Amino acid sequence: QVQLVESGGGLVQAGGSLTLSCAASGRTLSYTTMAWFRQAPVKEREFVAGIARNTVYATSVKGRFTISRDNAKNPVTLQMNSLKPEDTAVYYCAARTGFYPLISYTAKDYDYWGQGTQVTVSS
Repeated sequence: QVQLVESGGGLVQAGGSLTLSCAASGRTLSYTTMAWFRQAPVKEREFVAGIARNTVYATSVKGRFTISRDNAKNPVTLQMNSLKPEDTAVYYCAARTGFYPLISYTAKDYDYWGQGTQVTVSS
């Protein structure tokens, strides 16, 4: 089993920056795809960024957000710059075990999830 815990969310003004971190406990996550998703009120959960042997980003965050991988216990961070009010959402860390040729943008493909951290961007 794997437990993921996000941290780093908060309230920031438009144009500001935040860094989200995802800490892991349980089995090693050395060979997994890690991703960040987000969910705003009354909206579906959407893919933000993913990392495996490469990185991919949603069009809406490309050039502003950077996903990076640290180590097995703190497997992924999301550096968010030039934040916009539309980035306001609960952000979730997710892990997909196994080897896959492409990074999935689909939430149901991920095996483990954190509890989420709120990011609020004021205008």
